[in-house]
Amino acid sequence: QVQLVESGGGLVQPGGSLRLSCAAFGFTFSTYVMTWYRQAPGKERELVASITTIGATTNYADSVKGRFTISRDNAKNTVYLQMNSLKPEDTAVYYCNARHQWFGDNYWGQGTQVTVSS
Repeated sequence: QVQLVESGGGLVQPGGSLRLSCAAFGFTFSTYVMTWYRQAPGKERELVASITTIGATTNYADSVKGRFTISRDNAKNTVYLQMNSLKPEDTAVYYCNARHQWFGDNYWGQGTQVTVSS
C-alpha cells in the first residue's frame, strides 16, 4: 500500500528551526521526484522545494531560498526539509508529494502542521 507519512511539524518561535521528514512506503522511492508543498489558511497550495531522484538537482520557492534545505536518503526511503530562520509567514500545513520521474504517478501525504509564533 502506497503511503507518505510526514512528521516533525509543531510550534516554533520566529527565528527557530524545524526538520520535517516524509517516509515513503509501497513504491520505488528512488524513481520519484519528491516535493514539499505548503498551504496556509485561505491560500492556495504552493511549492516549497523539490529534489530529483538521486538528489542531483533541487529547486526552491523564492520565499524560502537560503533558509530551507531539501534532502533525501534513498536507502531510508525518506525526504527531509530542514527549515531555519522560520518566520510567521511560514505557518502552514506542509505536504509531501511523490511524482514518478517518467510516468506521472502522483502521491500525497496527509500533511503536518507548522506554526511559527511567539
